[in-house]
Amino acid sequence: MDDLETLKNLTLAPYILKATALISVQRKVGGNQFRHCFSTLGILLDYKFFNDSVLLKASLLHDFLEDLPETQVEDIRHIDEDGGKVVELVLEVTKRIDETKAEYLERVLKTGSRNALLLKCADRISNLTDLHRDTHTTQKISDYLDQTEEYVIPMAKKVNEDMFIELTDLVAKRRKILNIIKDINC
Repeated sequence: MDDLETLKNLTLAPYILKATALISVQRKVGGNQFRHCFSTLGILLDYKFFNDSVLLKASLLHDFLEDLPETQVEDIRHIDEDGGKVVELVLEVTKRIDETKAEYLERVLKTGSRNALLLKCADRISNLTDLHRDTHTTQKISDYLDQTEEYVIPMAKKVNEDMFIELTDLVAKRRKILNIIKDINC
């Protein structure tokens, strides 16, 4: 089946409907988590992951359990025939309550499935494009870039050379902006 046929046969509507609950979760950069999840889906489509329905469906719900912890995972499991696998992937990329951000990212890097690594990379690409100085301190941005270099870029190196290049470029561009700001403030 070619890419067009694959996309024609992809049923995302029930996951989109479920993801609309994220409209109520505001993002610090503006907008809401629903739009961020769509951005993550768009990045995966941009990288031509048309044939992986579980990955695409999970992208729409990847932050769901963190943002709406009262969610019943059984509701997701019963959406369609992919529901169980979607839940497993979403759980893989969900930060646990007892984990620090570094512990979480290290767990995903070391034990995450290929799809978990791809999803985390797409998520981070979306987050990096939303990283702005008017919503985050210079230190917060710098720490986020350090974290990306330590954990997420190695994820991309494992699973997708193009994501590796994009993440590396995004980090370099944001570091360049931070250096210009630092020079202006000195």
